[in-house]
Amino acid sequence: MTGGVVIGVVGARGGAGASTLAALVAARASRRTATVLVDLDAPGGGIDVLVGLEQDAGARWPDLAHARGDVDGRDVVALLPRWGRVAVLSCDRSRPGPVDAATAADVVGAVAAASGCVVVDLGRATVPAAGPVLGRCDRVALVAGRDLRSVAGALALRGAFGDVAVGLVVRGPAPGGLGCGELAEAVGVPLLWAGRADRGLPRAAEQGLVPSRGPAGRAATAVLAGLV
Repeated sequence: MTGGVVIGVVGARGGAGASTLAALVAARASRRTATVLVDLDAPGGGIDVLVGLEQDAGARWPDLAHARGDVDGRDVVALLPRWGRVAVLSCDRSRPGPVDAATAADVVGAVAAASGCVVVDLGRATVPAAGPVLGRCDRVALVAGRDLRSVAGALALRGAFGDVAVGLVVRGPAPGGLGCGELAEAVGVPLLWAGRADRGLPRAAEQGLVPSRGPAGRAATAVLAGLV
């Protein structure tokens, strides 16, 4: 199945900002091509909340539980709520539960065939079982802080990525003096982007906003570079 590029985003540890980065990557991509933001981080409560769509009508993952095999991506996209120019397929906090990996792979492949870019918020808990979805990714952005928790978390995830191209996105200060190059070398993942923490992210998240400028915006641009 051919079509648009598929970009996965996952945090090396909780609180790394992976969901926000995924949303911002999708927003940036949508300026140039039809884009779908896919949420596989079921414990996160739904990326529709992050982008302010929790009250909007439209399909969520539980509605696509039986979407297997030859799925029409155009039909799926038409059912989804929209965040600006981005179609959003979210988990549902009112109907919690993991998304079946095989179903997710079929749906991601289908919407990729019907669009120019699909951005998948993988979720740390999802990655070990997400082989079929990871196999569809052209790039995975692994979001980390400059701390030992990120090193440990990245090492725990690394084996699940297989042959997928993974790039490290490093944010924030280094309380213990850990350098970005040292971090990349320690986890065995090439550095894709490094910069300071975006001080506006916590406040923006409380307001249901995803900032388009600053360090977070530059990180999103780096994740898209060469793909879209």
